[in-house]
Amino acid sequence: MKRRTLYIVAGVALVALAIGVLASRPDPIEVETATVSRGPVAETVTNTRAGTIKACQRARLAPPSGGQIAKLPVKKGDRVQPGQVLLELWNDDIRAELSLAERDAVAAHARAEEACVAAKVAQRESDRLAKLVTQSLVSIDAAERARGDADSRAAACRATTQNIKVAEARIEQAKASMERTLLRAPFAGIVAEINGEIGEFVTPSPVGIPTPPAVDVVDTRCIYVTAPIDEVDAPRIREGMPARVSLDAFRDRTFAAHVRRVAPYVLDVEKQARTVEIEAELEDIQSVTLLPGYSADVEVILQEQDNVLRVPTRALIDGKRVYIYDAAEQRVHARDVQTGLRNWEYVEVTSGVAEGDLVVTTVDREGVVDGARARQAAER
Repeated sequence: MKRRTLYIVAGVALVALAIGVLASRPDPIEVETATVSRGPVAETVTNTRAGTIKACQRARLAPPSGGQIAKLPVKKGDRVQPGQVLLELWNDDIRAELSLAERDAVAAHARAEEACVAAKVAQRESDRLAKLVTQSLVSIDAAERARGDADSRAAACRATTQNIKVAEARIEQAKASMERTLLRAPFAGIVAEINGEIGEFVTPSPVGIPTPPAVDVVDTRCIYVTAPIDEVDAPRIREGMPARVSLDAFRDRTFAAHVRRVAPYVLDVEKQARTVEIEAELEDIQSVTLLPGYSADVEVILQEQDNVLRVPTRALIDGKRVYIYDAAEQRVHARDVQTGLRNWEYVEVTSGVAEGDLVVTTVDREGVVDGARARQAAER
């Protein structure tokens, strides 16, 4: 009877002990995982601060001389062609000078024609008298007077011909003065801004003092990004390298680009951080309108591999380990790996994991250690 009671007491103690162990056992940690898979991995370099979208051609124009705006044949948003007049200052006085110069040129042509016809007549008369001298029909004095008159009239012809060139030069001078009152488009583009109205006065910018442009013309057919790159990464970047551009204005897509310029100097020094400016030209912008001034990020592709084993970069610990989630055991196990190319999104893994393994991506969650009990939250 006593032995039976002893067995009962022992059994109760064992049950209590088991309940206590189970009660003290920590709950499984919820972890997020990702499947090890194959895909492209690129080693990239990104800008240290936001870059800026710029147009390959942009001209902030102002007349070379001051005056009153007489005509504004364009408005904001208009497409213009090279040489098209964008703004015209009051120039009636110069137009009058040009008209006077053109009329003077016509008169100069007429005077030259008159003088040259007279020179030809005098030359023929001189030649005729010279023949008669040989026949003793006229005096030598008369022949020499005729030759002198012919030479004089020939000189007058040459002088009036030169006067034509002077008159034409005055026309060109007047046209140049007229051109200084006209603002023309230097290339095909879009009028982005106009500062001024008909009747207002504009003045050229003083030396060293920038003022708003009278007309701002932008060619958006060619767009590039200028962005600062850390000096440590700059030596690895070369002209022609492929790149990807992302913009806050288009969060759901990236744009293919290529590096078109790497500055041969340090851009600036900010809090001891030195940067080098690069320019990346976008290759396909026909489907969207990218406005100069947008903020943008540039990701320069240094190397790229296709169809390699990869894991999310956030799953890597100290650059050499990952946690593998074992669904059968419901535990996580640390595993050393060898890596290759990497970027902010993916890391190439050359050994240590197999395709289809589940790696833990929430490695900084409290309690995630080698051998910890865990449950899978959701695969991403």
